[in-house]
Amino acid sequence: MTTDLRIGVVGAGLMGADHIARITHRISGAVVSAIVEPDAGRAAAAAEKAPGAATFSRVEDAIEAEALDAVLIATPGQFHAPVLVPALEAGLPILCEKPLTPDSATSREIIELEQKLDRPHIQIGFMRRFDPEYAALRELIESGDAGNLVMVRGVHRNPSVPDSYTQKMLITDSVVHEFDVIPWLAGSAVKSVEIKFPRRNALTPEHLREPILVIMELENGVLVDVEMNVSVQFGYQVATEAVFEKGIARIGQPSGLQQWRDGRFVVNDHMSFTTRFAEAYDRQIQRWVNAVRDGRLVDGPNAWDGYLVALACEAGVSALEGGIVPVEAAERPAFYA
Repeated sequence: MTTDLRIGVVGAGLMGADHIARITHRISGAVVSAIVEPDAGRAAAAAEKAPGAATFSRVEDAIEAEALDAVLIATPGQFHAPVLVPALEAGLPILCEKPLTPDSATSREIIELEQKLDRPHIQIGFMRRFDPEYAALRELIESGDAGNLVMVRGVHRNPSVPDSYTQKMLITDSVVHEFDVIPWLAGSAVKSVEIKFPRRNALTPEHLREPILVIMELENGVLVDVEMNVSVQFGYQVATEAVFEKGIARIGQPSGLQQWRDGRFVVNDHMSFTTRFAEAYDRQIQRWVNAVRDGRLVDGPNAWDGYLVALACEAGVSALEGGIVPVEAAERPAFYA
């Protein structure tokens, strides 16, 4: 492909607007050619950031107008399937923000529809796989230089969350990332999920019970614990510690300007995922654009990975009620090998 890839961005909220700015200013070989957003005011505001982009209220209209070569879905998860289906039927390459769909049943329907095509067309937006620190940790694990991986400890902390954030979203909107990236790091699928509730944070919104400790057992015997904490107040923090036979490795620590003032040591931390994973998002979109342009279409987690995460999320939601919940998946189709 010698001309720029024309991307239609579906959804012009926080994530969609961020991707529109990213493609317009930092990604090479692509332009935002269409914005699909039913809210006219939001669509107009987004279009100001993407010169020349046409606006549509439905993805079907954008497809019929031949206004795009590929689709980037940045709507909330419950609206993914109504976009995925017409995009797949049109044979378009797709980058879909997590989750693939909110449940394993509809995710299964999507992967069955995708398998009618000649090759995978859907890449899932699990951006942590493109973060340089996560990539370095995976390389260390695969090398065996520190011996076998034994345990993984993770923290996923938000300063606060809006009132619309529900108990299930601790799993489906937050730990969803760990359900993808930790099996990717460890080279093994999630076998079971258990959740423990420590002492409740008094600053937690009344309708939430948190923080939670998510305990995963992987198929290869590695044990994982993840602290999910959405009322931590100080900032946004995602960090991981891997325990090996011959040492430990840690990623996600604060970096940047360090100050020693007034008897204190200070280094700023992030306040949002948009800064913590800015480089990862850039790498993810650039690699997807490159893959579409050279005909591979996908360079990252695919729809089958999204289906496995949906299964793990369902186990996690069930585990909120107590007990160890198994995660059972069918064998990966050769289509996704």
